[in-house]
Amino acid sequence: MANPTLRVSKELADIQKGSDLSLAVAVRERNVRNIRALIIGPPETPYEFGFFEFKLHIPSDYPFKSPRVQAITTNGGRTRFNPNIYAEGKVCLSILGTWRTENDGESWSTAQGIESVLISIQSLMSSNPYENEPGYESYKVTEPEAANYAAKIRHETLRISVIQRLESILAISDPTLDPDALSKTARQTSSKKVKYTLDDDDDGTPISDTSDIADRDESPDLHGSDDDDDEFDPFKDLFKHRFLWYYDPYLAAIERASNSVKDSQKFIMAPFEFGSNTMDGRFHYDKLKARIERIRNALDAETASWAEHSKLTREKHNSISHRLQRTFEQTREWYKTHSATNIELSLVDKNPFVWALTLIGRNNTDLAGGAINIRINFSLRFPDEQPRVKVTTKLFHHRINSIGVLCYRPEKPEDIKSHIEGVITAIEDENPAYDPRTLVNPDAAALRWDGEDGLKKYRRRLRRSVEDSWES
Repeated sequence: MANPTLRVSKELADIQKGSDLSLAVAVRERNVRNIRALIIGPPETPYEFGFFEFKLHIPSDYPFKSPRVQAITTNGGRTRFNPNIYAEGKVCLSILGTWRTENDGESWSTAQGIESVLISIQSLMSSNPYENEPGYESYKVTEPEAANYAAKIRHETLRISVIQRLESILAISDPTLDPDALSKTARQTSSKKVKYTLDDDDDGTPISDTSDIADRDESPDLHGSDDDDDEFDPFKDLFKHRFLWYYDPYLAAIERASNSVKDSQKFIMAPFEFGSNTMDGRFHYDKLKARIERIRNALDAETASWAEHSKLTREKHNSISHRLQRTFEQTREWYKTHSATNIELSLVDKNPFVWALTLIGRNNTDLAGGAINIRINFSLRFPDEQPRVKVTTKLFHHRINSIGVLCYRPEKPEDIKSHIEGVITAIEDENPAYDPRTLVNPDAAALRWDGEDGLKKYRRRLRRSVEDSWES
């Protein structure tokens, strides 16, 4: 039988090079058959912009047999995010063979692959997950039972998959928790972790001990199972960037949801939730908002620390500093010699790790007459740690949020000029395709895609902010 490694490698490369902002995959070089995958929750659902991680194991007879999948965003095995995504990690899908179906068209075939598995899982994250449970397909999202189920998923998506995950990465403790209780929870959970194995001889049956599930108060470092692959955590930098992208949508979701529930209101259990396979808890949106602000402040401080650390490397004649300095000079020279370009580049405090970019608005565009200032901060670990881009000129733009973070994507993440081109394209594009994953300014996006009248209002506000740019 053919070795599946070549096919798997190609599939992974296609996903990584693809334009889908909601999927990411990573592997360790020593074994491409053990895959870490990320699905970002679809917009306009209770899962909106949540970070949901999965482990995929590719069997030796792939593609004749489907991958085995384990959900690891489960709050340490305590939270079931969907009728088909269990707290112990099992994902029920017909194409995975973990869900019975009489329709052969819904079963696994060699024409399918890793991306189709991830898209199938993502399809479970709908606006009405209640209907995924057999026997409850007829419930509309407007009915109380389905609405209550969606409401608590929305809360826990923010709390567990976003806030708890970033707090873990940034080593931020939640001050609303009792340290003694948190320590006790961590000890209980570490001794009673629920595990869904992905070994070659796994028959797909969850292996778990649910007799003593830990208290639901979160322990920030308990986001996965306890197998040998736990130290592999490839999406840390991506989480930070996406959190900054979606800062406004997160706050907007909290604002909307907090108007429909009371503080400390208890979650309502769905009839199909039982034992450890539940989503139990209470609504605490005020606390979530405060925790989001702490994460943002921590990321701002981390970005500022990059510039400080880089000063030390310059004093020591560090090779990274020299490479960035040379890249800056080459990039600035390139733009100077191309008359069609409309940008100016400089270094902040002569620091090659902090670039200042000024974008001059082109004539006959909504940006005409504007001078848009942009700051690009580089880490000592670039390109493994991607630059952080902030538009310091206050601009009303669907791709720029209230804290100035720009949503853009470079064609080549390792190439600095590709980043600059991505920045320019994101800001200048006057006829963007509608992609809700890039709409990081909810107010601007609501106008931009609200028919002709909305578009006119959007353009007026954009032009007004451009005119003000000369005064800022």
